[in-house]
Amino acid sequence: MTESANWAGKRLGLPESGPGSLAKMGRRFLALSIDWALALMVAKAFFNADNTATLTFFMLEQWLLVATTGNSFGHLIAGIKVRKLDGSHVGLVSALLRIGLILLVIPATIWDADNRGLHDKAAKTVLVRR
Repeated sequence: MTESANWAGKRLGLPESGPGSLAKMGRRFLALSIDWALALMVAKAFFNADNTATLTFFMLEQWLLVATTGNSFGHLIAGIKVRKLDGSHVGLVSALLRIGLILLVIPATIWDADNRGLHDKAAKTVLVRR
């Protein structure tokens, strides 16, 4: 089989490219950078750049926005969204599990053949293009 016949996300039923396809690393990194920069700005403006405030704001933004809308501010700008594998909304519990594992860092750095980190596998979510 050719490489194009086995793209990341094929086993999940995702298209190879375009809307609904798996979000690539560049978009993911851009979204993460935007969300982290926003958390840093809030912590600097209101909490004297306290590290705990930065982490707390980042966690709350990710948890609540992903749970309710499927995306954070960074996801919106990068043109990606989080969804459950069955296409439903992420929800509070799955979003909390996902961000909790992201904050541990290691689970988010271990990926499978479909480019899903352990945080997404545990939450049964996938990050796709809008």
